[in-house]
Amino acid sequence: MKDALKNVLASIKNKVDYADARLVTTRSEKILVKNGSVDSISDEISRGFGIRVIVNGCWGFSSSSVLSEEEASRVAGEAIEIAKATSLLKKWDVVLSEEEPKVDTYRTKIIKDPFSVSLDEKIAILLEADRIMRKNRMIKVSEGSMQFYRTDKVFLSTEGADIEQTIIESGAGIAATAIGDGDVQKRSYPTSWGDTATRGFEFVQQMKLVDNAEKTAEEAAALLKAPQCPSAEMDLIIGGSQLALQVHESCGHPTELDRVFGMEASFAGTSFLTVEKMGNFRYGSEHVSIFQDATCEGGLGTFGYDDEGVPAQRTPIVENGIFVGYLTSRETAAKLNQKSNGCMRADGWNRIPLIRMTNINLEPGEWELEDLIKDTKDGIMVDSNKSWSIDDKRLNFQFGTEIAWRIRNGKIEGLVKNAVYTGITPEFWASCDAVCNSKHWHIWGIPSCGKGEPMQVAHVAHGAAPARFRKVRVGV
Repeated sequence: MKDALKNVLASIKNKVDYADARLVTTRSEKILVKNGSVDSISDEISRGFGIRVIVNGCWGFSSSSVLSEEEASRVAGEAIEIAKATSLLKKWDVVLSEEEPKVDTYRTKIIKDPFSVSLDEKIAILLEADRIMRKNRMIKVSEGSMQFYRTDKVFLSTEGADIEQTIIESGAGIAATAIGDGDVQKRSYPTSWGDTATRGFEFVQQMKLVDNAEKTAEEAAALLKAPQCPSAEMDLIIGGSQLALQVHESCGHPTELDRVFGMEASFAGTSFLTVEKMGNFRYGSEHVSIFQDATCEGGLGTFGYDDEGVPAQRTPIVENGIFVGYLTSRETAAKLNQKSNGCMRADGWNRIPLIRMTNINLEPGEWELEDLIKDTKDGIMVDSNKSWSIDDKRLNFQFGTEIAWRIRNGKIEGLVKNAVYTGITPEFWASCDAVCNSKHWHIWGIPSCGKGEPMQVAHVAHGAAPARFRKVRVGV
């Protein structure tokens, strides 16, 4: 089929300004156990191709799951006709930034192929963790899950690109829900959405789900008796997994350049980070440096090339508190006279690529977590997301967390429950006065980032270590 797509691209080269083709095969395996039983197992394969063209300065796209040269020729013709129709309503001509076409291959580095591990072995781990959580009499719902993905992609273009990639992802998580005294509290491990990485089954084994099941259940039960989180303005230490979602919502999304230009306004909203702010807007304190980095080994947003054939790279978004860069495509980068930094990805063969987060990482600082707690006189420490809300420009937000600890005079006094904090994005990040060091830093995979119409789900990640924010509004 790759040769068939090459032939079709060659046949339409003189009819288009540009064209590319993606041939994609995705396998996904998902396992869910609940309350001592296997709740569901799925093993799915999706295979097809998409052809994207520029004609008369406009995009056209079509796709099919019928793998033949005849069908590819038909799909290419349909994409051309769509581009011609679109050009009747165009507001500007599509211009792509320069990109040297690559001929290359890429494969995720793994130790153990997750698809070579038996279902029995995977299920046994989840059921044992589930059994241990249910030993706690306050736990009324226990859950565990695993998910594995293999994506084989071919990218070809009329510019001469020829790239093959195999990307493998593995993830898992457990959760315990305690009910009692008129209350319900949930505790998850390693975080509320589990954790996923571009690694093999060894990543799941290193999570030690069984070893952490008892603690997960104990914390859920303890939260039932914990006092309510106080409502006040106080110092806030945010744990790594919760900070990862904070980065995702208030740093990753507003730096997507298609949002800034209004291309996603109908669904995902726009952004407060308009282009005149680049290079001079204070996004946060001098302790805040954020990079998009698709080259991190193991990150869920790690790959060899994006879906426009642009190499994975590391580029700054915020440097020492100053906003300096966007997540871009070849089209949007050209509007700023830049080259794309490789952030275009599609959710499968039948979707157009969109600007998506890769690994959007908050750089580690120098603090030990223990020292940061000792240095905090009055505050709380929160982790593991429970709820979130943020406006369509990514300015005003509210987050709720599964768990929190009260800090007084540099010591943890105990648990508090139902912790909520609110803020305005640049004010919030300006209040950051400390970030923990690389020993506490981890890349958290988020395999459920939604964007686009029709909806596309991207697998992204965020590296973060615990950090402190001064005088944050906490509680209702």
